[in-house]
Amino acid sequence: MPNNLATSFSCQLVLVIDLFIIISPSSAYNVVSFGARGDGRTDSTSAFLRAWTAACNSVTPASVSVPRGIFLIRSVSFVGPCKNRILFQISGTLVAPDNYNVVGNSQFWILFYKVSRLSVVGGIIDAKGSKFWSCRRSGGNCPRGARSISFQWCSNVIVNGLSSFNSQTVHMAINECSNMKIQNMKITAPSGSPNTDGIHIESSRGVTITGCTIRTGDDCISIGPGSMNMYMDNIGCGPGHGISIGSLGNGFNEDGVQNVTVTNSVFTKTQNGVRVKSWARPSGGYAKNLVFKNLIMRNVANPIIIDQRYCPGNSCPHQSSGVRVSQVTYKNIKGSSSTQAAMTFRCSSTNPCSGIRLQDIKLTYVNTLKRPTVSYCENAGGSTTGAVLPRSCW
Repeated sequence: MPNNLATSFSCQLVLVIDLFIIISPSSAYNVVSFGARGDGRTDSTSAFLRAWTAACNSVTPASVSVPRGIFLIRSVSFVGPCKNRILFQISGTLVAPDNYNVVGNSQFWILFYKVSRLSVVGGIIDAKGSKFWSCRRSGGNCPRGARSISFQWCSNVIVNGLSSFNSQTVHMAINECSNMKIQNMKITAPSGSPNTDGIHIESSRGVTITGCTIRTGDDCISIGPGSMNMYMDNIGCGPGHGISIGSLGNGFNEDGVQNVTVTNSVFTKTQNGVRVKSWARPSGGYAKNLVFKNLIMRNVANPIIIDQRYCPGNSCPHQSSGVRVSQVTYKNIKGSSSTQAAMTFRCSSTNPCSGIRLQDIKLTYVNTLKRPTVSYCENAGGSTTGAVLPRSCW
């Protein structure tokens, strides 16, 4: 482990441990004491809110404790600012109602809003999304769907050891947040579940994601406009659509993405490995200073891809992307591609990709005919260092 990462992890661990040490019994609030029942049937939403309010108003560091059991809660907002820091300790399981409309008509299931100095530790959340996905597939009159756990306008947050199952849509959403650390999460949904991104980040800065296993039906991690200073390490991704910057270019007056690193991670049978995607329409957005290094691809359809004509449906803009993609480094990426085009750089004709750096790449084709992998380039330029397979276009 690099020294800086070891120091970062040590600091995170100290903070979590420190929270346990300094919390006195008088500032520990068990949801059962406020009326919650861990029988999997009783609506405990109000009890959770009462426990949160008590902790949030505590002048000393406080904890909200969820003991072992299965606790049913509806859409709930844990709102700050709070008077001191809070440990939200989950030993049991939180489940959504069986009727997907109960939370599906909201944008979220569990929301932390304007909370600072928060640690969410352990536990399981299960949104029971399968019936909602079936409704989506059938083309019925379905609700918009809820994100399982969301953080909005939060800062100085640690999430450690949480498991999220079967979210209706995005498992974890981070918006307008700063200084967040996501550690040791397990995120699971079937490969065919629609739009079940693992972690989606937007308009945030200083987000670190480490030691997470993400198996979903969409992006393992997606990074939207206005995000900067992102660091992802030791991610196990797959099945899913890979780790994506974007999609970008939804609007003209859109903030860019910069300073993103993905390292020491493994992609297994994903649709993409590391991807930058933007719509083919005018935009003032950008993606720059991106680093993808020390990655293993296992039977991945598009291990390395920049796609500036992204269009998952049939209504495509058919214009030229205004998003400027520059200073993108791919280093020490090895493994296998399930398609012959292991590297694809499909860039904008009006804003070509620039500063693409390839170093020590070895991606082979899994096809039994032993055909070599190839690169596809359009409006892209850069440099190569060391052995690069497939050969670059420049």
